[in-house]
Amino acid sequence: MRVALDRMRGGLVGVALIMLGACTPIYTNHGYAPDAQQLSDIKVGKDTRDTVRQKIGDPSTAGLMKPAEWFYVQSRFKTVGAGARKEIDRQVVAISFDKAGRVENVERFGLAQGNVVTLSRRVTTQNVKGTTFLRQLFGSIGNFSAQQFLDQQK
Repeated sequence: MRVALDRMRGGLVGVALIMLGACTPIYTNHGYAPDAQQLSDIKVGKDTRDTVRQKIGDPSTAGLMKPAEWFYVQSRFKTVGAGARKEIDRQVVAISFDKAGRVENVERFGLAQGNVVTLSRRVTTQNVKGTTFLRQLFGSIGNFSAQQFLDQQK
C-alpha cells in the first residue's frame, strides 16, 4: 500500500511539472530589421542600393507601388501553453531611394497598442514620402469589428 501511494505521489509530481513547463512562454522572432547602430552607418544622400545591401543586407520586401522603397520587417511572437500565438512587437525599417539610386529617407516604425509609432527618421526633405501606406497598413490592425459591417448593411 505504501509503495503504491509513493508511486502515485511521484506520478502527480511529474504531471504537475509537465503542466508547469507547458505554461512557460515561448518567444519566436521572424524577419530582420537592422538596429540603430547599423542604420547609423547609412548616410542619407550618399549611400546607394549596393552600399546599403553591403552594410545591412537585402530587404525583407520592396515597395509594390514604388520600387524605390525597401522594407526590413521583424516581428516577435509569444506563445503560452496551447494558447494562440500573439505578436508582441514589430519593427519596420523603411529606406527610400531617389531617382539617382541614392538613399533619400531612413525611417524606423514600431507597433504600440495597434498604432504606428515613428521611432526614428532621417530624411533629406521635410516632405516625408511613403509613410501613408505604412500608416494605413499598421493603423487598420485591430480597428474592425463584425458589428461595424453588420450595422452598415441595414
